[in-house]
Amino acid sequence: MTEVESHTPADTRVAAEAERRRTFAVISHPDAGKSTLTEALALHARAITEAGAIHGKAGRRSTVSDWMEMEKARGISITSTALQFPYRDCVINLLDTPGHADFSEDTYRVLTAVDAAVMLIDAAKGLEPQTLKLFQVCKQRGIPIITVVNKWDRPGRHALELMDEIHERIGLRTTPLTWPVGIAGDFKGVMDRRKGHFIRFTRTAGGATIAPEEHISPDQALDAAGVDWENAVEESELLSADGSDFDRDTFVTGETSPVLFTSAALNFGVNQLLDVLVELAPSPGSIVDVDGEPRPVDAPFSAFVFKVQAGMDSSHRDRIAYARVCSGTFERGDVLTHAATGKPFVTKYAQSVFGQQRSTLDSAWPGDVIGLSNAAALRPGDTLFADKPVRFPPIPSFSPEHFAVARGTDPSKHKQFRRGVEQLDQEGVVQVLRSDKRGDQAPVFAAVGPMQFEVAAHRMSSEMGAPITLESLPYQVARIVDPADADFVDRQFSAEVLTRSDGVMLALFSTQWRMESFQRDNPDVILRDLIAARS
Repeated sequence: MTEVESHTPADTRVAAEAERRRTFAVISHPDAGKSTLTEALALHARAITEAGAIHGKAGRRSTVSDWMEMEKARGISITSTALQFPYRDCVINLLDTPGHADFSEDTYRVLTAVDAAVMLIDAAKGLEPQTLKLFQVCKQRGIPIITVVNKWDRPGRHALELMDEIHERIGLRTTPLTWPVGIAGDFKGVMDRRKGHFIRFTRTAGGATIAPEEHISPDQALDAAGVDWENAVEESELLSADGSDFDRDTFVTGETSPVLFTSAALNFGVNQLLDVLVELAPSPGSIVDVDGEPRPVDAPFSAFVFKVQAGMDSSHRDRIAYARVCSGTFERGDVLTHAATGKPFVTKYAQSVFGQQRSTLDSAWPGDVIGLSNAAALRPGDTLFADKPVRFPPIPSFSPEHFAVARGTDPSKHKQFRRGVEQLDQEGVVQVLRSDKRGDQAPVFAAVGPMQFEVAAHRMSSEMGAPITLESLPYQVARIVDPADADFVDRQFSAEVLTRSDGVMLALFSTQWRMESFQRDNPDVILRDLIAARS
């Protein structure tokens, strides 16, 4: 029997549904326009009828993907968000991520659950520190990158200069699919480099609705755009001569990155990005398990939990576990196995998540992101499966650089305090460290950046009803230490050993110099690195 003949109709259906999925993250430096682009993509796919206003405008709506009160107040993304919607013959699973470096760990978790990434670059600022880091994370994970140069409606740098910078600084060859007609700040439209025609955009009031676009043939484009068209044609020919035409094979392997030019706030160029995602981005494929074996999409059901989030709806005190379907078919009500504990997990309350909005989900396929309610037992990095056991690699924790003792301000709220700390720990908002010396009522919060402390304090007060104070500790460096050496390290000057909730013991040092000095003096004590939060 041939391989094709051995497939059952169910296997064929799973493969066909997986082929229709496009699961990707939108990532960038803060203020590059991620949430605005996310909203624009949903608008162009007709998933919403009107885009939310850019953050910070009094009396106007925030974007669909930014729903936390702190996000609305600050105008930045603090937590990642999932949006699912149909476009053409495909199902889009879009994950909006925080851009701020303090929330790098949340972005990293999302990148374990996607098949491609849309990297947004500000036309005026080019490659910024967080952008560079995220490029490297994608490269390490083998995630194909589509580069989007945003804010072309504002003054910025020359397009060729931006392409050179990307190639020189990160070694990624750019292969533009569209090219701007008009300099940054005078965005008339784009040249479709594959078809050769001019796509002219028309502004709408406030960019709240889809911008009309007109497709003009090359022989009429000169009359329509004049010298700007001539410049675009000349620069496109230079790109071709330099070998910068799109090649799918090198894109999928992460050697090249197709580039598009947009103004997300005006909805210019967004439709082209959606088409590129459908036509060029990879669909879900086999995912390697913890033993290095690939789990094909038509294998029995499996899913990978990459995020746990509570507080999405003040009227429901539940928590949502976001899981990426890796293989097989999901049906609501299925009894799955939780790989970490071997216990059954009932999926009666499965949901489709669109930002903060939820709806009942009956079925899902490889590449889909599902929301599992009342998932108290699930943690980021957990695996769920049916029939054939599997376990996917866990998500490593980042190395924290900021530490603070958390104390409840109201003794009568000690139960709420304990439950709140446990919930923040389970979600990965902060890492929670403890020691017998400090006691259970004075846990230490460990974070990549100080803004995580603000989120933790805000949620402890507003969601858990247990206000806290945070007292900073004089530590900057954390290393994993063997339990046999813990007492010795804990007695050292400017050092302390605390135990993380997963049982890992961390040695905290006041400075990098102090840690290196300790290692020189005590070469027999092994200190192991966590994942660096910043490159």
